[in-house]
Amino acid sequence: MPAITTPRHRTTALAALTAAALGAGLLTATASTAAAGETRIHHIQGSTRLSPLVGQQVADVPGIVTGVRGYGSSRGFWFQDAQGDADPATSEGVFVFTGQGSTPTVKPGDEVRVSGTVSEFVPGGTASGNQSLTQISRPTVTVVSSGNALPAPVTISAWSVPSRYAPDGDPAAGGSINALPLKPRTYALDYYESLEGANVRVGTSQIVGASAFNELWVTVKPFENPTARGGALYGSYTAQNGGRLKIQSLVPVSEQPFPTANVGDVLVGASEGPLDFNQYGGYTLTARTLGTVADGGLKRDRARPQKANELAVATYNVENLDPSDPQSTFDALGRAVVENLASPDILALEEIQDNSGARNDGTVAADETVRKFIAAVVAAGGPAYDWRSVDPQNNQDGGEPGGNIRQVFLFNPERVSFTDRAGGDATTPTGVVREGRNAALTLSPGRVAPADTAWERSRKPLAGEFSFRGRPVFVIANHFASKGGDEGLTSHRQPPNRSSEVQRHAQARAVNTFVKEILAADRKADVLVVGDINDFEFSGTTQALTDGGALRAAITALPRADRYSYVFQGNSQVLDQILTSPSITKFSYDSVHINAEFAAQNSDHDPQLLRFKP
Repeated sequence: MPAITTPRHRTTALAALTAAALGAGLLTATASTAAAGETRIHHIQGSTRLSPLVGQQVADVPGIVTGVRGYGSSRGFWFQDAQGDADPATSEGVFVFTGQGSTPTVKPGDEVRVSGTVSEFVPGGTASGNQSLTQISRPTVTVVSSGNALPAPVTISAWSVPSRYAPDGDPAAGGSINALPLKPRTYALDYYESLEGANVRVGTSQIVGASAFNELWVTVKPFENPTARGGALYGSYTAQNGGRLKIQSLVPVSEQPFPTANVGDVLVGASEGPLDFNQYGGYTLTARTLGTVADGGLKRDRARPQKANELAVATYNVENLDPSDPQSTFDALGRAVVENLASPDILALEEIQDNSGARNDGTVAADETVRKFIAAVVAAGGPAYDWRSVDPQNNQDGGEPGGNIRQVFLFNPERVSFTDRAGGDATTPTGVVREGRNAALTLSPGRVAPADTAWERSRKPLAGEFSFRGRPVFVIANHFASKGGDEGLTSHRQPPNRSSEVQRHAQARAVNTFVKEILAADRKADVLVVGDINDFEFSGTTQALTDGGALRAAITALPRADRYSYVFQGNSQVLDQILTSPSITKFSYDSVHINAEFAAQNSDHDPQLLRFKP
């Protein structure tokens, strides 16, 4: 609990300090005049990302309280120097950490003097790669007066945020930008860092990340890589969209519920408060006052039905689905298959959990989960799908412990047939042979190279051979390794480390090799690689999948503004893909936007749908 003193207590302490300092020549004769060498907030913040005073004790740092966080594990308050030093690189605000369970007793408008230890806190720990937050910890706080006007907020706008995102990191420092002098007029990250802890505001702004966990994302640059539906497109590693900003509220949700918002909605009016830096998304406006959400009228996509001679193939990550999930979840997913995907002929599902869900009891079968899903489709007016899959080994494919997520093929037997070739199990690889003029799988369904180290603690690809109007079609359903462990876009390393892609590159090479084996047996074979690839259409993973012209990323046929299946921290991006072999020259592709842009979701992924004539 920080020590808080009242104005009366502080007068005695200040008189004693002043008397002692006068003898040393450190202060002027009048206590109301700032002493030579007095520590101010801009001295603490400095002109780089790390405080020049880190680890040191500071005493009687003056400022006005601009915001109080009285809930959660990072309780404390922000205060700001009302005078400042006119240096755009040094912030005039800083966070005072009062402890995990210690609710601060100050309030906005209090004039305070703060003593404590300057520290650099890294949200998520140093292994996260996050930048650090400069703060004062173990504080002693003296309230001088109350009811003071707050320092005027800095308005963050399209014109104040630079177009260049971040400087290149220092190679001698492992790519870190921590020690580089801030250039707030040149780089967006430097601009935000120069305002860390300061009172800021945004005006009416477009929402680019739906509300979740009592936060949302806006952009102050709606013209910066816009999607067709009001989001911000992450279309390359250098299109980070620096106008994005996360917004939270300092008012507890028990007192004021956080608003519900979808992408394309508008946060109307001023949102104002201190600029924080936190683990998930970096720079965050912690609002004392929050604008109101105006509905942008975003609608969920509805795909057209396939024609009689078109084969419709879709992929959908259903987010850890198991039989214990509410019936309403199954019902909503079933309606989506029928109403939004128009009942595709083949549907590859990802993240189907076993019959006991996350209960780690050795169960690996998922027939109950799948049958409940199919029943929901039928109840929504869709087809009675048949299905095929291969059960994984217990706890060997990653995901939620005990859940044993896997890929599953659903297919409409009225439109397409499955070519069963017995013997597929968790550890036996399927292969490719030639039968007459056509390629054929040795096991169907079967797993692709399950013993390859690329699939360690990750989902093995599921391969199936189908027949549509007498022509074989090969579908490989995937769920590549996640991006867990990657550094965020606001990392102190620039560009950030993407350590997880090493495994996905290996997985992509394995799938590419398998596709080439099919094409070697029949160069005109219709092959579709589908699923949650967990990587972008411009990534090295996609390049490895398409190596040698074996596949094409079909989503690239869409206009750039429609190329996304997921929204992460306000960036609309591709994770889910369908890739096609060279024989599939004409097709119709939809990224069916029904989840990622909405606060109310059945999954956090948008399904992908491709129609073609084999």
